[in-house]
Amino acid sequence: MILADDLGYGDIGCYGSPDVPTPHIDSIARDGVRFTDGYVSCAVCSPSRAALLTGQYQNRFGHEFNPERPEHEVEINFGLPDSARILPQYLKPAGYRSGMVGKWHLGGRPGFRPLERGFDEFYGFLGGASAYVTAKTPGASLVPSGDGREALGQPRDIAIMRGQDTIEEDRYLTDVFGQEAAAFIDRNRRQPFFLHLSFNAVHTPLHATAKYLNRFAGIKNERHRQLAAMTSAMDDAIGVVLGKLREKGLDKETMVVFLSDNGCPEVTGAGTNGPLAGEKASYFEGGIRVPFAMRWPGKLPAGKVFREAVTARDIVPTFLAAASLQSQTAFDGVDIIPYLQGIRGGRPHGDLFWRAGEGRAMRRANWKLVENGNSFSGLFDLAKDIGESRDLSSEHPAVLAGMRSAWKAWSDSMTRPRWPSRRFRKVTVNGVTTDWQS
Repeated sequence: MILADDLGYGDIGCYGSPDVPTPHIDSIARDGVRFTDGYVSCAVCSPSRAALLTGQYQNRFGHEFNPERPEHEVEINFGLPDSARILPQYLKPAGYRSGMVGKWHLGGRPGFRPLERGFDEFYGFLGGASAYVTAKTPGASLVPSGDGREALGQPRDIAIMRGQDTIEEDRYLTDVFGQEAAAFIDRNRRQPFFLHLSFNAVHTPLHATAKYLNRFAGIKNERHRQLAAMTSAMDDAIGVVLGKLREKGLDKETMVVFLSDNGCPEVTGAGTNGPLAGEKASYFEGGIRVPFAMRWPGKLPAGKVFREAVTARDIVPTFLAAASLQSQTAFDGVDIIPYLQGIRGGRPHGDLFWRAGEGRAMRRANWKLVENGNSFSGLFDLAKDIGESRDLSSEHPAVLAGMRSAWKAWSDSMTRPRWPSRRFRKVTVNGVTTDWQS
């Protein structure tokens, strides 16, 4: 399970990027299935990851918002609770060895860390963001992020954990994550394994090295050039992992899925969500519809484009089905393999829901409802208006009323947030600016 961070819908090759080639990511889609309507469960990092690893709405556990800063984790009792089982805990009894490489962001205090949640190996960092370079990293380059919230600072030591021990890392972090992931495969190639490769690329700060920047000398926008370099580095790292699978003869035995945790923050001026409206933190499509591809040679069709809605919550039940494992957990995702194989037709999901404070959304077939407290409400037909530019509320009041009623019933069945939101992000769509809790 390969997860990018803040990667925009329009910023890789197989989703239409005109200037950032991503051959290794594209190969996952080419050799498997590319999802046009792949969704995550939240428009910001930590809650999205909670849903990804549990296969359930993060709202069931009150994991609705990011923590504001690491120092507030104790104050707000931040972390995914023990009651929320995650994928490696389901796999362990069946003899799987699980490794995590990269960004965790589900609790940094003792009791919440990866090795305490079913992972057997961990190399990465516990918080929500990290520098990619230090003053010693060869060819390091930094540019201002432009988002006004996530300060860059200067190159600094990168605090990484290997298992329970904190170490200092001077290599370019994206390169290292690819190497560590490949090493995990090498060590565990003779037994069933689960690898969660969780990049912090392309989340700010915008750090790259000359090796990757030189590939994009023709891009004049310096922030976009930096993002292109970071994306290319991530693609190379994924290539190292896919190459290790081929080298060890595991290519056809291994299911691989790639997606992003949420949309990109277009406010930085670096990335784009392509044709989608909105951005990270908002519940327009640009915040929650992400690049999403899956391959399993010989089991899933190659080159298939799947146009029905799927979600990150589907990955846990799908992986368990691939491993021939059953669980009594009532997942909010489904095993999508039969749909991809053509054994089952129709839509894998009925209604899909989102909630983050005053931000709320729902998708029902091609209808999409987006609301933000009393400041914004819109009803859109995504089949005709992927950019959510034409509000159809007045033309379809019955649809609007039915969706609002269904959303409220779902929301009432969820748990209240376990900690408050202390951050708001301004997002402008079609000339209207609203504040979204994150």
